[in-house]
Amino acid sequence: MASRITSGARLCVRASIDKLVCNLSRNRHHNAVAAGVETAAVRRGSDRLLQCYQKQLNRIRSDHQRNHCRRYTTLQDTDTDSLSSIDPYRLLDDDLRDVYTDITRELELNTNQDELRTIATYYFDGQGKALRPMVAILMAHAINYHMNNNGLDKKQREVAMIAEMIHSASLIHDDVIDQSDFRRGKPSVNALWSHKKVAMAGDYILAVTSMMIARLNHNDVTITLSQIITDLVQGEFMQLGSKETENERFAHYLTKTYRKTASLIANSVKAEAMLAGADDQLVDVSFEYGRNIGLAFQLVDDLLDFVSSKDAMGKPTAADLKLGLATAPVLFACEKYPELNAMIMRRFQEPGDAERAFELVHKSQGLEQTRFLAKKHCLEATRLAGKIAESPYQKSLLVVPDLIVNRMK
Repeated sequence: MASRITSGARLCVRASIDKLVCNLSRNRHHNAVAAGVETAAVRRGSDRLLQCYQKQLNRIRSDHQRNHCRRYTTLQDTDTDSLSSIDPYRLLDDDLRDVYTDITRELELNTNQDELRTIATYYFDGQGKALRPMVAILMAHAINYHMNNNGLDKKQREVAMIAEMIHSASLIHDDVIDQSDFRRGKPSVNALWSHKKVAMAGDYILAVTSMMIARLNHNDVTITLSQIITDLVQGEFMQLGSKETENERFAHYLTKTYRKTASLIANSVKAEAMLAGADDQLVDVSFEYGRNIGLAFQLVDDLLDFVSSKDAMGKPTAADLKLGLATAPVLFACEKYPELNAMIMRRFQEPGDAERAFELVHKSQGLEQTRFLAKKHCLEATRLAGKIAESPYQKSLLVVPDLIVNRMK
């Protein structure tokens, strides 16, 4: 590292994390990884990478900041008891009920190729988590209430559909790249159709989303949503490579994670705020909320790859190691087990590499440290949601971080 974190700064970071753990641990179910309080070893292990971590997050943030100063008020402690009964999906039942049906209709109307229709609509069967459209519509409603707008605009709902379509197109392309056989509890598109047809189906979904974006007739929203696709492609390219040093590797991982996962959520909620007529400050609050939710979601996803089951996840576990990918649990485990560095550089290709890495991650504090960082992002998302006027939708935005950090699939 170029410099060390001062003891004062370290204490501030730890104080924030202690508050986070307290807030997010109250009234929730603990699994084996999250059981009990965070240990001092987790904190010590996290300190060494915190400066690199924060520097990289600040760089991502600066790319999207406006040319004005932003001052955030301190969010008062959230009363988790009052939020425990809130279910964002139930609140949005009317808005989400026909999302997949409407997406399917868009895809079917724009082609007369039956097989293309079948492949392109394969993952829109309602079996996904629908996290992205849920968060997008929640933010749209919350900002509308904040702005005294009337209800959900049709264009805002279409942004939620576009977000889910881009996500599903990326899954289809991932299936080709990773040669996956199983996703969402059923055979993947890659296992049922040829690579060429599957790749073209993914391209087709993106083409239809481009038409839908054009229909929004909003230049800033068009640029914002197009950035998602640009980031996705760059993230996929980054995933094909690695870095020599531990700090470079962690920065590489964070940037890749933002581009592949967090950018979609961040920019879709940003677009929702733009369509609501929000000012720059509120647009930035929306973007930052989505960015933190997206990063937390992927960190938990990377953790679950080591601790969940195929039945729970709906896809094979330990898949990242088998694909040669070093995610946060592995990168943190390197601190205690340096032998992982050589495995990372050869992408776990030698016999026994994946199995040995899996074992070392479980022997290290890597899983706890990964959840630790996910909680840190959840706290920041909660703080940001507190800047939006109170409403049932804003309260649901406060609940989403807890859903993220406690999910099991």
